[in-house]
Amino acid sequence: MSITNQRKRELIEEFKVHGTDTGSPEVQIAILSEKIKNLTEHFKIHKKDHHSRRGLLMMVSLRRRLLDYLKRKEVNRYRQIIQKLGLRR
Repeated sequence: MSITNQRKRELIEEFKVHGTDTGSPEVQIAILSEKIKNLTEHFKIHKKDHHSRRGLLMMVSLRRRLLDYLKRKEVNRYRQIIQKLGLRR
């Protein structure tokens, strides 16, 4: 369900804005998207896991808030992250 440290490092390298970046909105959105994807696969097998479903909804909500923040501050960065991750909207 969660992502490995190696995969997290790969995502940080791919989406970082500057050399020592680990917490920009782009990186946070990418990590959340990976976790959401993994949980979605988990629910295909475990349909009645409602406790984890709540966590999934919280992650989706957090990702939406980060995307809205990025859209408010810098529209070009928002469009790039949407395109890179293949998100709708």
